[in-house]
Amino acid sequence: MQALGNLKLHLFALIIVVIAEMIGVQKFGLVVLLPLLYALVLGGIVSLPSLHILNNEQMQRASKFMPIAMLLLVAKIGLDIGPNLSILLNSGWALIMQEFGHFFGTLVFGLPVALLLKMKREAIGACYSIDREANVAIIGEKFGLSSPEGHGVMGMYICGTLFGALWISLLSGIIAQLDIFHPHALAMGAGIGSASMMAAGVGSIVAAYPEEAQLVQAYAAAANLMTSILGIYFALFISLPVTIKIYEFVTGDKGCEADHQEAKIIA
Repeated sequence: MQALGNLKLHLFALIIVVIAEMIGVQKFGLVVLLPLLYALVLGGIVSLPSLHILNNEQMQRASKFMPIAMLLLVAKIGLDIGPNLSILLNSGWALIMQEFGHFFGTLVFGLPVALLLKMKREAIGACYSIDREANVAIIGEKFGLSSPEGHGVMGMYICGTLFGALWISLLSGIIAQLDIFHPHALAMGAGIGSASMMAAGVGSIVAAYPEEAQLVQAYAAAANLMTSILGIYFALFISLPVTIKIYEFVTGDKGCEADHQEAKIIA
């Protein structure tokens, strides 16, 4: 019976992927929609309890495949490091220092808001990074995706997928129109480790500085590569431990390591 349930999950996953890839990348002005978004929406529809397509047991079983998929993703990111070391070493300190901006942006601005909204340990997963795939994998490995931290990181991952490209396209366009930053700096800021967000941000910047289109795309791509490769180590060894310490210092909630390990096993 369990084998049939797994077959059903794999079948639905395959159908959703095929449909999403058939739709492909769609552009609406400065907004870029990727197959990931369609897959997320279709998966949400299929898992609606009112439709009775999947039951709760099957959805719980589906969540156990997530760490396996993330393991493959992190392995791919690791394999990308070697061939691109020369690019990273020649990119300069500006691209390296932007990692601190990503970290302090989510921590300084995100964590206080999360605490004001009465979030508990979900705030750790939600606010330690921009919560893209590699960041989800870190939380899944350390705490488990069924933990409060896992709920936080997945919540932000979904929000980033649904609204991230739209938000960064609007934000980049507004800041570019203010003409207070150099377009190259804006391009580096657009490379935050998400292909869809980078594409949306670059589109808005190029619209404001069409004469800088080629260099803007180059700087954004370099910054995105830097974030994708170095960002995972920065998040793992700096931003996540610091976020945990600050959260526990402010709230006094030390958590329970046993609970984390149990949640990790369940996930």
